Amino acid sequence: MVDHSPNNVPSADGWSRRGFLRSAAALAAVPVLLAADPAVAAAELPGFPTEVELYRSAYRNWVGEITADGLWACAPADAGQVLAVVDWAWRNGWRVRARGSSHGWSPLTITEGTGADDQVLLVDTASRLTGLSLDSDAAVRAGTGVTSEALLTFLEGHGLGLTAAPAPGDLTLGGALAIDAHGTAVPADGEEPLPGRTYGSLSNLVLSLTAVVWDGSAGAYVLRTFRRDEADCAALLTHLGRALVTEVVLRVGANSSLRCVSRTDIPAAELFAAPGSGGRTLDGFLRRSGRVEAIWFAFTEYPWLKEWSVAPTRPLTSRHVTSPYNYPFSDNVPTVVADLVGRMVSDAAWYLAPVLGNAQLDVAALGLVATLSSDIWGASKNTLLYIKPTTLRVGANGYAVLTRRADVQAVVHEFTSFYRERLTAYAASGRFPVNGSVEIRVTGLDEASDAGVAGAQVPLLSAVRPREGADTAVWLDVLTLPGTPYAEAFLRELEGFLFERFEGTRVEWSKGWGYTESGVWSDEVVLGTRIPESFGGAVWDAAVEVLDRLDPHRVFGNGFLDGVLVRR
Repeated sequence: MVDHSPNNVPSADGWSRRGFLRSAAALAAVPVLLAADPAVAAAELPGFPTEVELYRSAYRNWVGEITADGLWACAPADAGQVLAVVDWAWRNGWRVRARGSSHGWSPLTITEGTGADDQVLLVDTASRLTGLSLDSDAAVRAGTGVTSEALLTFLEGHGLGLTAAPAPGDLTLGGALAIDAHGTAVPADGEEPLPGRTYGSLSNLVLSLTAVVWDGSAGAYVLRTFRRDEADCAALLTHLGRALVTEVVLRVGANSSLRCVSRTDIPAAELFAAPGSGGRTLDGFLRRSGRVEAIWFAFTEYPWLKEWSVAPTRPLTSRHVTSPYNYPFSDNVPTVVADLVGRMVSDAAWYLAPVLGNAQLDVAALGLVATLSSDIWGASKNTLLYIKPTTLRVGANGYAVLTRRADVQAVVHEFTSFYRERLTAYAASGRFPVNGSVEIRVTGLDEASDAGVAGAQVPLLSAVRPREGADTAVWLDVLTLPGTPYAEAFLRELEGFLFERFEGTRVEWSKGWGYTESGVWSDEVVLGTRIPESFGGAVWDAAVEVLDRLDPHRVFGNGFLDGVLVRR
């Protein structure tokens, strides 16, 4: 059961575990900016544009597994200043890494081991590249530093919205587009897609983008705007950090009101049953509403199922919500969860994983009732955004399985059956590699026609780039605390199962993949063969060729990307 004691009861040293976790999350959410001594800056970065203030900054990714201290950083005021910074970096042998909210896991921005002596410059986008304006009644122009919450709030104020969006509101638009961020939505049975919408990734909404690229004839980096129908744009729509985009124009449509119903009363054996089993299956909810998410805590039987449905008027049983983040029990680490996590990490009590899983389920089930959040309704933003930086931070792996809509239940059944069997086998040997949850979402693919532009290019490196014989993507994530013993070996087995069982498997760029027995983003077969093959050799090589041509000096890159984004 849930511990109903006060949330911040201090320990003997004056800190509660929950208070510590919340403080750490808050500090990690925003980079600490310490203005540099001008004389020191001039000595270490001679000739740096004087109009752009320099400072020292640490880097920390979402879960703290990739960190760097004392890096040089700056926050250009506009695209012109970004260009000046890039020009300086190229001429002085530095690399530029755009930083938004650092809400990611994989080493696409900074690699572990990067230090203050490396010639790496962070360009913070979230503080000043945040312009928002309507480009037309069906398009919005946005700086790449704007957050998802700010973008959706702006759209809502003009009667506009998106079909789906990632749950965290702190994601910057530039970061989301770089890794083809997504929500969860496919057309329900009988649903007619609205103009200006896509069921694929956010990258599929781009009408044009402005990026800093190399101009061979000028012999310099320049700002250039790419239309969606230009061939080179296809590589920039999901560029993985091998480019720097300053502004985009997105296609948008009329806003919708959404109802979100949560429930924790359907056993996993029923929700994830084999096709044709009957009962309350994920596919049944998908057919009814088109918008579902299942969160299945480790070693529990009842997932937390969310079902969104389009509802122009408020259903009688729904609570009207006028702001996002309506699950405070999830956004703020409860005492019972914090205490268990503290014991597991500090005392190596990983055997408590089943206790933690059941505590998280209890918190969700009781929290939904206590906060009247099991049935909510409002403007789309207010039900789509539900994760704050104060939530419990865990590691995550991620894959998209491209399949037919009719086979979604089969994919989910086979994956969850394999996951359950392996987790049970590990536990029987006294090993507990997962202490978080499995998260399952379902989206459409990046159909170019959704952009409403003749000749629109398909994002080359989007995980939901269309594939023959597929019209739907099943997104599968497994979450566990950093440092959990045997996690890499377990996730390696899951990864191998997905690639071998489903031909349409691709990695989710921002998360964990490429597992060895003791590491991640390091399996040479996955990085060098399986990932390129999942897109097709011609598509992969075309993307690499464009990114290399637009940045031949590799100003936008790092050691990891140098090894992954190469022609095969």
